[in-house]
Amino acid sequence: MTNLDHGKFSRVTTMFHSLLALTVFILFFTGYAIAFNTELWWLVELMGGNQGVLSIHRLAGFALIALTGFWVPYMLLRSASRSNFRSVLPAPSDVKAFVQDVQFALGRADERHPAARQFAGYKADEVPLISYIGKGVIWIFTVELLLLMLSGLLIWRKTWLIDFYDSQSVVMAFVAFHGLLGVIMLMGVMFHTFEHGFHPAFYPVEMKAFLPKDQTPNFHGDPDEHETTGIERLRRKSSWRWATNVMGVLVVVGIVSVMMASLEYGGYPVPDSLAFNEGSVLRTIGINAGIFVLLVGLVLSVFGNVLRARYLRQRRERAQERPTERPPAADGSGPARDDGPSEADD
Repeated sequence: MTNLDHGKFSRVTTMFHSLLALTVFILFFTGYAIAFNTELWWLVELMGGNQGVLSIHRLAGFALIALTGFWVPYMLLRSASRSNFRSVLPAPSDVKAFVQDVQFALGRADERHPAARQFAGYKADEVPLISYIGKGVIWIFTVELLLLMLSGLLIWRKTWLIDFYDSQSVVMAFVAFHGLLGVIMLMGVMFHTFEHGFHPAFYPVEMKAFLPKDQTPNFHGDPDEHETTGIERLRRKSSWRWATNVMGVLVVVGIVSVMMASLEYGGYPVPDSLAFNEGSVLRTIGINAGIFVLLVGLVLSVFGNVLRARYLRQRRERAQERPTERPPAADGSGPARDDGPSEADD
């Protein structure tokens, strides 16, 4: 590990991130199996048919509600968590960073704003824990999750909606809204998987999301000084180039296919009726490509936790191998003392 792998999250946050990722991926697999059951027939059969898919989707939805119900009070009640919450709030420096980033992209600024730095070889104390881009991702993801949970509950109680509004159109409107949020979130998760799984410095997985910062070398707040970032020790894996190209193509194909399939089914982003059209070969390939990207994201999440467990085990083993007490002094009177260099040593 290097300074580029400086820790960001607490132990509870890393566990919450993994559980949240697992729940969201299950919701994607089941939700799109319901929406595109012609193209994803194998996924429907794998999960026990239509009733099985619906049951798993609802269980995952309630699991998401339970995780959120734990996380919000946890963030607000603990003093350390409240400070972390304040760090994700928008700040004036974020606006300046965005403006300077635009200028930098247009060639009118020499460098990115300090609040926008993420990698690029900076030392840990020179890189913000969360850039304005990271803050935007967190807030967009949070709002989407809340709206998805609310609309999902209302769709689940669709008979109540029909009775309350005396119209089936309202139910279809909620279904369309739920599907729209799902498509937007799908794009974000695909890009998130690509960004954090295939960055050349961290391929095939970025450990900051899985390893607690108190277990990460050179995390923020480390009093030790380091002359370099460690970037000179990084070597790109031989498989990185072709892997990132393949995944980049699959991400684009998956997103475009889901968008086009939603349009072709007669409504955006879900059908205007519950009757699905016949599938096509290209659409089937594209949608399955998107599901494959999500599957890769799930595998990387599991792989990150495996690496975390292996790394922590190695740290424990090395700690046990170190002697717990100093060897006896030469006169046998007790443990030897190391008072540092003396004048005789010079």
